[in-house]
Amino acid sequence: MSQTMTVLLTIWGVLTGILVLLLIYRSTLAMHEDDQLFLNDAESHLQIEQTELQRRMNRIQPIVRVLGAGSGLLMLVICGLWLWNGIMLSQS
Repeated sequence: MSQTMTVLLTIWGVLTGILVLLLIYRSTLAMHEDDQLFLNDAESHLQIEQTELQRRMNRIQPIVRVLGAGSGLLMLVICGLWLWNGIMLSQS
């Protein structure tokens, strides 16, 4: 395996690992999120908690999209490079 492939696979592994951790974190936040709240004045702190959860999930979403796109794109580059190397080796 070439040095380039090793570096690309390492970067892809780190990127995908961070993506998986963020997805796990987002799913734990989603478990605590409620679809509807029927609150009176005494339970207004629950609305604050739900607003904070929603803010956290909205802050994570763009990062998840970027990491997902980066991971997919890097995987395509790695597969293309692997195929290119295979074709070049079979021709020689």
